[in-house]
Amino acid sequence: MFKPLQLYIGMRYTRAKRRNHFISFITLISMLGIALGVTALITVISVMNGFEQELRERILGMTSHATIQGQGKGLENWQTVADAAGKNSQVVGMAPYIQAEGMLSFGENVNGTLIRGIIPSEEPKVSDVGEKMIFGELENLQPGEFGIILGKDLARALGVFQFDKVTLIIPQANVTPAGIMPRLRRFTVVGIFEAGMYEYDSTMALMHVEDAARLFRMKGQVTGVRLKLEDMFLSGEVSRQLIEDIPGNYFISDWTREHANFFRAVKIEKITMFIILSLIVGVAAFNLVSTLVMVVVDKEADIAILRTLGATPSTILGIFIVQGAIIGTIGTLLGTMGGVALSLNIDSIIPALEQLLGTKFLSAEVYYISELPSELHWNEVAVISSLALMLSLLATLYPAWRGSRIQPAEALRYE
Repeated sequence: MFKPLQLYIGMRYTRAKRRNHFISFITLISMLGIALGVTALITVISVMNGFEQELRERILGMTSHATIQGQGKGLENWQTVADAAGKNSQVVGMAPYIQAEGMLSFGENVNGTLIRGIIPSEEPKVSDVGEKMIFGELENLQPGEFGIILGKDLARALGVFQFDKVTLIIPQANVTPAGIMPRLRRFTVVGIFEAGMYEYDSTMALMHVEDAARLFRMKGQVTGVRLKLEDMFLSGEVSRQLIEDIPGNYFISDWTREHANFFRAVKIEKITMFIILSLIVGVAAFNLVSTLVMVVVDKEADIAILRTLGATPSTILGIFIVQGAIIGTIGTLLGTMGGVALSLNIDSIIPALEQLLGTKFLSAEVYYISELPSELHWNEVAVISSLALMLSLLATLYPAWRGSRIQPAEALRYE
């Protein structure tokens, strides 16, 4: 015999025998259970990674990686601040902005809005809004012409189209002989964008920074400077460096702080789903315990004969550990291959299922992400596979220990 005894007998016990197909069937079910659990876990985690990446890209398509704001009402020397920030090797884009709130009205429709004043030529350096235009272009925002670009859902709520006139009401007042009057200004809709995030599409309006400065009485000032970084995941470290490098009192924030609660919620949901789906692998491992216990009971006579031939309890223990390891390894390998294949091809599998079933899983009228994204992380695949193998090995310990405790005389008494 060229194989170790434990490996040889463990592999033989794994294969089907004519006298007892039921145990082999239960073994197959245990193997498939582990494979199904690993496949589901890898696929779901990959889909959640894809959702997180898609949401991050859509959020950062409208916001910046970092912002520098003045401590007071506004920032006067924004060009000096931008030049100082540009000396950092991670900063690849800079653009000033003015941000305020107001209300837009058109006919009988009124809607709250977040106003952002931008320089059309500088804005593409820090955001992707220019690539998300449905009608018009950023260059349509010319100083002094009081043009405005609205989010898709904001334009729909107001019932406006391109070149319509809307009235902007801002929370500042003019004192006139007739009393205190709210400040109003007529704007022409010169464009409509769709960011893909309801938060922006339903509330944001863009105008030229000079028009915003005149409207909000911020002549020569801006709210702050927006920055784009080479590596957005270094935004916290870069923000701390900029605080030390830029002289003066400024407030520097980054996207991880502005959207901390949102991404923390996504992370918690991902961890929760990992724990819940890990229970599938745990159930399959418990099924493996029952399978091996049945094998031990069925092989009591064989174990007794092996003991009389000189096999030690550790040898018997190794036999059933090998059998359980084989089942767990095959199940884990099948599940890993299935999960990886499903995660890498889910963008083509889901449309095929939708066409076959005649339904839409993620309707564009309800969800802003109408396609199921997926992003496979190999380190997570390794963690999931290791978890399945570990649970499989743990599941073999009790049945193997029980088999090693069988006494030959007791087992062979009625044979």
